[in-house]
Amino acid sequence: MAAHSAFKGDRLRESLAVYVLTDRGLARGRAEQEVVRAAIDGGATAIQLRWKTGSLRDAVSVGRDLREMCRVADVMFVVNDRVDLALALDADAVHLGDEDLPIREARQIVGESIIIGYSPATLVDALQAPRLGADYLGVGPVYGTSTKSDAGEAVGVRRIEEVCAAISIPVVGIGGINADNAADVIRNGAAGVAVISSVVAADDVRAATMRLKHAVEAARKRPE
Repeated sequence: MAAHSAFKGDRLRESLAVYVLTDRGLARGRAEQEVVRAAIDGGATAIQLRWKTGSLRDAVSVGRDLREMCRVADVMFVVNDRVDLALALDADAVHLGDEDLPIREARQIVGESIIIGYSPATLVDALQAPRLGADYLGVGPVYGTSTKSDAGEAVGVRRIEEVCAAISIPVVGIGGINADNAADVIRNGAAGVAVISSVVAADDVRAATMRLKHAVEAARKRPE
């Protein structure tokens, strides 16, 4: 198993800037490979394989293609929910929620070879996550979202600010984010923004990713 320390530290923070999650149901009939290729061409810095339906055999087949595309482009490749799938695909990272394998147990399985992201359900969970072994957090939903039915009520950018002020690991905002509101998320301390529908469901995935990246970069240059 390869060690992926190249994406840790300062490199991790940069790799979380424009974080695109796949979603077959929102892709308008386009294959994950097509969507991811366009997102990478548009400047995505991380790609997450979000596999909610379909067989694990198919997930491995698609995941291998995405992993190779990410490696060629030097983009971080993340697998959602499944530690076993992340290991099988030699992913750079696995992202866990509060119903997945707990962070501590996941870290025992993967060692230091895989970055662990975590989406905390509460502020208390967010504050505990770093000592349990999380490398970064996905905090949200920042704004209202229909992509995840179990996402809960919007927490707003105030939650981003609270979490970023309390922990040292990077935070990514997720939920209802697009090129028009991404700047506020960055200005409140987030290392990056994670998106699904604003990119995956766009008419032009590459152009949508470019707009999002420009918004993130502009907010970083002008923090106020």
